[in-house]
Amino acid sequence: MLKLKSFIAEEKNTHMEHIEDLVFNDGVKGVRKAINFLQDLRDMLAGNSGSKITATVKWDGAPAVFAGIDPTDGKFFVAKKGVFNKNPKVYKTAADVDADTSGDLASKLKLALSEFKKLGITSGVYQGDLMFTDDLKTETIDGTKYTTFHPNTLVYAVPYDSSLAAKIRSAKIGVVWHTTYTGNSFESMKATFGLPIVSKFKNVSSVWMDDASYKDLSGTATFTSKETQQVTTMLSQVGTLFKQINAKTLNAISGNQELSVLIKTFSNTKVRANETMTNPKKYVTELFDYIHNKYQKDMDKLKTEKGKAGVEAKRKEIMSFFANNDRASIEGVFQITAVLAETKKLIIAKMNTAGSISTFLKTTSGFKVTGAEGFVAIDHLTGGAVKIVDRLEFSRANFSPDIIKGWQR
Repeated sequence: MLKLKSFIAEEKNTHMEHIEDLVFNDGVKGVRKAINFLQDLRDMLAGNSGSKITATVKWDGAPAVFAGIDPTDGKFFVAKKGVFNKNPKVYKTAADVDADTSGDLASKLKLALSEFKKLGITSGVYQGDLMFTDDLKTETIDGTKYTTFHPNTLVYAVPYDSSLAAKIRSAKIGVVWHTTYTGNSFESMKATFGLPIVSKFKNVSSVWMDDASYKDLSGTATFTSKETQQVTTMLSQVGTLFKQINAKTLNAISGNQELSVLIKTFSNTKVRANETMTNPKKYVTELFDYIHNKYQKDMDKLKTEKGKAGVEAKRKEIMSFFANNDRASIEGVFQITAVLAETKKLIIAKMNTAGSISTFLKTTSGFKVTGAEGFVAIDHLTGGAVKIVDRLEFSRANFSPDIIKGWQR
């Protein structure tokens, strides 16, 4: 099991970037950050005790749930993500839940309120993913009998005769905790990732819970020397590409938030279409057309010439990026993100071998083996945290009509 050497204090855990998107967010610094993250993950998986990276598992639970003590009145509450609104939305009684929610969500929150109150929380706020309530099932998959829960896209399966499955079946609610918040007000609270949480709480049989900390319970999630060298070679390729790119091009993206968002949005359309970037020339041409057409659609929605002129001026400003930067450097930026993504997939594949709970996708034709949603890499020296997710695999599952989701009835 990995030992946590330190903890990371960050802003509220409302959004975390994919590691390859650091390139678009932070330009030259972002490329270096991404390389450093992947180097440290490589070292961690190679058994290097000096790695400054720790990791947590991304659990595909729903909904996100918060529990803790309201710093303004000392009362216990549960909440959804509205806990950090300007006017915090927290539930301290069943009536509070009913006044703001309904149906299955209300039932889950009221159960969370009654059961999490038993955990003996005396201070702080904790965020987790709700994994199950009264929706556990018994399934036979490839000849093995499992206790399963299916909160969102992934099906989690535990061998039915195991002690873990027995604990899960005896519980009324299941949750995986991943973030701790401290502060004298909701507005000022800071998030800490990777901090052990379950050990702080009372052991209550009606609540099954776990920390999201990455644990190699299999004893096999360690890189061989060949695998280590493979990752090293790919990171060297990133370094070579990095040297060939004009720094002005990278920083032109990170220095223009609207351009950065447009590029990431375009990349997401490719992910959802299950397309990888294999031809950088074609990719840049398609990006150019995507941005140009996006602004055209915005103009077409407007009725006044003044409004259209404003959008056209913005389009010219954004499109000037393609005119003012070397084409080869622009293509090189996307080549870097492609190699980072491939390197990341090697790391994910190895980390997926460590889990004690199997994960499947429920398709219209049966169950399909898959990996975890992904991982979060935490740098306890610089205070950074990024998502390590196989976007093509998980996004395809999220958007495919052939994949049955837990909330579909």
